[in-house]
Amino acid sequence: MTRPIHVLLALGTLFSSAFAGAQKRKARAAGTAAPVVDASQEIPPSKAMEKAVKLYDGGDYYSSSIELHKVIEGETGDAQPTQQKAEFYMGKTLYKLGFYSAALSYFDRIVQAGGAHSYWRATLKWLASLSTKLPQSSGILEKIGKYDRAELEQPELEKVRDELVYLMGRWQYSQGNLKEALSDFQAVPAQSDFYPRAKFFEGLTHVREYRAQDAAGAFKEILRHAIEHPDKPDIADYEALANANLARVFYSTHQWESAIKYYDKLPPESSAWLQGLFESSWAFFQVDEFQKALGNIHSLNAPYFEREFFPESLVLKAVIYWKNCLYDRSEDAINELNATYVPLRKELDGLLEQITDPLEFYEKAQAVREGKSNLPAKVEKLVASLLRDRTVEKQFHYVDELDRELAQVEGADASWKATAVASTILQDLTLQQSLAKNEGGQLARKRIERGRDEIQDLLAQAIKIEIETINAMKGEAEAELRGEQVIAAPGVVQTSVAVDDEHWQWPFQGEYWKDELASYRFKLRSKCK
Repeated sequence: MTRPIHVLLALGTLFSSAFAGAQKRKARAAGTAAPVVDASQEIPPSKAMEKAVKLYDGGDYYSSSIELHKVIEGETGDAQPTQQKAEFYMGKTLYKLGFYSAALSYFDRIVQAGGAHSYWRATLKWLASLSTKLPQSSGILEKIGKYDRAELEQPELEKVRDELVYLMGRWQYSQGNLKEALSDFQAVPAQSDFYPRAKFFEGLTHVREYRAQDAAGAFKEILRHAIEHPDKPDIADYEALANANLARVFYSTHQWESAIKYYDKLPPESSAWLQGLFESSWAFFQVDEFQKALGNIHSLNAPYFEREFFPESLVLKAVIYWKNCLYDRSEDAINELNATYVPLRKELDGLLEQITDPLEFYEKAQAVREGKSNLPAKVEKLVASLLRDRTVEKQFHYVDELDRELAQVEGADASWKATAVASTILQDLTLQQSLAKNEGGQLARKRIERGRDEIQDLLAQAIKIEIETINAMKGEAEAELRGEQVIAAPGVVQTSVAVDDEHWQWPFQGEYWKDELASYRFKLRSKCK
């Protein structure tokens, strides 16, 4: 017996509904959403969008950007999926044109939309590319930080996966999420070019959590890796940074000899060498190697470093002389500190009081960087040394990049400059430049304030040393302080300098030589009784 047609249709509808419900329940059980079909996806792209893609594929990026802008602004009547595609293509187009900051603005639209955007995952690859073109102060890490590691399992991200994991770790580190940062850094495989960088920040993460042994292990792994893979990108830089930070870890745990060992491994061409030379002076002081400590301080006064300032070295010099009862020399060091840094501190106070607007402060700081600030020569050198802070420099480099892109807009073909997309990019870059300069001015001001405060703290320490020196000269030093002084053993001559088979002793005659830096030694004999 056959059923009526309407009954069959009803049963078919019921079966379809039941099947669809089962599929949805299955999808929910698997943790995935059931596919939703948007009728707008069936609307074909406009002629403008088709033209934009064709122009992009042909390498005519300026013309492609004009058509893409029409789609994005809704002038072509395209549905949302096509507009999302246009945003993605606009980001790629501007990247190809070298407008990296402008490209980041369009990719940021996609990032902010999240998983609702059709090109949310595809944008990750381009963010990785932009991270090599833009400084971190551009906000690139924040955008990468919107993703999680599960998003990196796309096959098309295989070539940049390690870089993205590392950058995710950097974002977590900058936010103080140290557990998450450590997980990301440790996920970078040893064969990756980003392995040394990840290990370095793993070590820094352990340092922030006061795990000295784990930190030392991470830094030592970089040294081992450098021996096995000497041709990896930037490996020499990270090897030097690992040595410097190992020295600091051992110093913080009072393992002075180990600290000296790693300071000695810093090559003179490394950016960490000069700071390490000064820091090692304190390590030599801790083991009573006063000749080497004073020799290092002597090297810091070489004309090669006239744009560098180490006021703390004068404090250390004063303490060494005080400890050896050479009170007149201790006073000389304190007097040199006061004569040099009291006026400089006042100049910094005046600069900070004179300029309060962040944008004006940026302009002044930029003039200092270019040697055109009209500040007294010594003040300009001090401020310039403070502005070489890594965070400040990154922000100023970001402004430089925005300046370059703005100049590129101005130098573009007149027909493109007259278009709406050029106007939009110009406005966006101008706004970003203003915000970046404002942020740069604030960072520069904070760094100079910190430098001024550090000088003030050292001057306060100098006053204490001066008081103890006066008391010692009067024979009124406290017993505890006298116990810290070095008493020369009878009959022992302490003015000799130990020389091994690979070196010879040569008297300093007022002329510095680059190959002699870090090898100077001071003859010193304690006068304590």
